[in-house]
Amino acid sequence: MAKVAVMGFGTVGSGVYDIIKKNGGKISENIGEETSVKYILDIRDFPDHPEKEIFTKEFDRILNDDEVTVAAEVIGGLHPAYEYTKSLLEAGKSVVTSNKELVATYGTELLEIAKENNVSYLFEASVGGGIPIIRPMSQCLAANNIKSIAGILNGTTNYILNEMITKGKSFETALKQAQDKGYAERNPAADVEGHDACRKIAILSSLASGKFVDYNDIPTEGITNITLDDVKYAEKLDGVIKLIGYAKFLDNGKIYSHVAPMVVKNESPIASVNGVFNAIMVNGDCVGDVMFYGKGAGTMPTASAVVADIADCVRNKNRKKTAPWEMPEENIMASGDDEKFSYFIRTTDSAEDVRGAFGKCEFVDNIVKSESAFVTEPLCESDFKEKLSKLKNVVSSIRILA
Repeated sequence: MAKVAVMGFGTVGSGVYDIIKKNGGKISENIGEETSVKYILDIRDFPDHPEKEIFTKEFDRILNDDEVTVAAEVIGGLHPAYEYTKSLLEAGKSVVTSNKELVATYGTELLEIAKENNVSYLFEASVGGGIPIIRPMSQCLAANNIKSIAGILNGTTNYILNEMITKGKSFETALKQAQDKGYAERNPAADVEGHDACRKIAILSSLASGKFVDYNDIPTEGITNITLDDVKYAEKLDGVIKLIGYAKFLDNGKIYSHVAPMVVKNESPIASVNGVFNAIMVNGDCVGDVMFYGKGAGTMPTASAVVADIADCVRNKNRKKTAPWEMPEENIMASGDDEKFSYFIRTTDSAEDVRGAFGKCEFVDNIVKSESAFVTEPLCESDFKEKLSKLKNVVSSIRILA
């Protein structure tokens, strides 16, 4: 029998326990071994829980129990999650996690420790919640060179933008509603400023390239400056505004990546992804475009991915483990001049001044009378900034996803 420890009994941890209790028979049938939860680690007391005897506040009980072969780290944050995970892997126990911050920060080290100790460190739930994406990229798309990844990686921001697009709500109103519904935290900075999406695109980029991509090296913009006028202009461009995590894998081995609001044309499948749903478009040199779609957060979808990783650890416990990426020997991040985008720009400068600065461009019918609104030719970052600096008053500028 496989004995499992669940570390953290919050939103995801409680879901992991519930799924193993509810679907234990099905899980055991699939992996050929009965699986049960032996410990739940949490600093709080749960005196009314039907299995209150399995709760503990002592991590060492899990670490030193030879019966425990797999631990689910769903504590969140960096500490003590990092210390616990490292100790467990060194002790020869597999660890699965939904903690994208931990994977994006310490994943390379933890994967190497897991490899050295012939155990697994799995993190399907760290990107896209319940959407299968990590395993398909590493297995189903293994025959492909990944050319690009672009996707909606944060359900909170997608919900807010969708409320602005479909119901004409301001950013502030939509954010408050997201908080009231439990989609956004009281401090929503990680979501609305793009940090959550940044960590996720860093993990996917590392997986696709086989080289560690540091999220600190990925330029990141959030949605806090997006206005209803921006949304209305995007509609005139036959598109919608989405917060997009983007990575392009160049022929020279470099990776261009950013997180930013982008105008997505309605012809793209990503444009129709609404509410708290996520969608990740992966382009492979053999398969072309494939899209992974589903709920990117929530108790049961995320817990489902965690339990699937637990099952994988139990099923493959005797197989030789390999780390999916390694630390690069040199800088692998491309500059903003290695990729070109068209930009949608709003300015109070005259059309004549716009033409003088940007040359050929496509003007958009004004929503705000005092503005000039236009779309540029595809430009690299330095050319864009140089031309933009010639305008006196820029209201907003947003990339367009080709």
